Amino acid sequence: MRVLNIAATGMEAQQTRVEVISNNLANMSTTAYNARRADFADLHYQQVTRAGTINASDGTVLPAGVQLGLGVRASAVSMKVEQGSLQATGGNLDVALEGRGYLEIQLPSGLSAYTRDGALKRTGDGLIVTADGYPVIPEITIPDETRELTINANGEVYAYFDDQVEAQLLGQFTLVAFSNEKGLEAVGSNNYLETAASGQPLVGEPGTDGLGTFRQGYLEASSVDPVREITELIEAQRGYELNSKVITAADQMLGATTQIR
Repeated sequence: MRVLNIAATGMEAQQTRVEVISNNLANMSTTAYNARRADFADLHYQQVTRAGTINASDGTVLPAGVQLGLGVRASAVSMKVEQGSLQATGGNLDVALEGRGYLEIQLPSGLSAYTRDGALKRTGDGLIVTADGYPVIPEITIPDETRELTINANGEVYAYFDDQVEAQLLGQFTLVAFSNEKGLEAVGSNNYLETAASGQPLVGEPGTDGLGTFRQGYLEASSVDPVREITELIEAQRGYELNSKVITAADQMLGATTQIR
């Protein structure tokens, strides 16, 4: 009976959906996390009778055939690209990105990664890095004698010193955009890698060419909506139960068949 395999694919699909929802809820407090969504597609069909088949000698064709579907499969787990709310922290190295764009960072392997997590830190040498210690590109170093640090909307980093009235420009952060952000590869720690699906990184100054701007003293919150996730969790649970009931019904039908004498 096809129904057993079909219902099994339905249970697997709902299990995948629950796993995605679970990951979203686990990251509801993760800085700049974008919620994921499981997308599904139907499996191929068994063509018992093809539509358009000639049904009579006069050339009459069947307007609809007999196509038996074989279940469902997970087609993608896509990222919902949307701006999270901004939360005030007061940290002079905390920056939120308002609008499109990613910070570029350099991994120990030499590859570039991209993040929207603006909880930046300062090393003992004054280099601005991420919470994992990866330097932000372009590299900006804060002098030891800096009294105060400001980052404006354009990503320009200024330092104030006790013996100077005017602020000194230390450098400017750039932002990176992609033609297809959903094609980025998530590698953990709020970092993403470029892929063939995402397109090549487009580097530009904040506030230009559709790129966002910086907001110092803020961090971008997760875009996860707990109410929506719980609602989808209930739907997935009910879908799993319905598919399991189909398996139970198929088992009863098989049982009835074996009892025929």
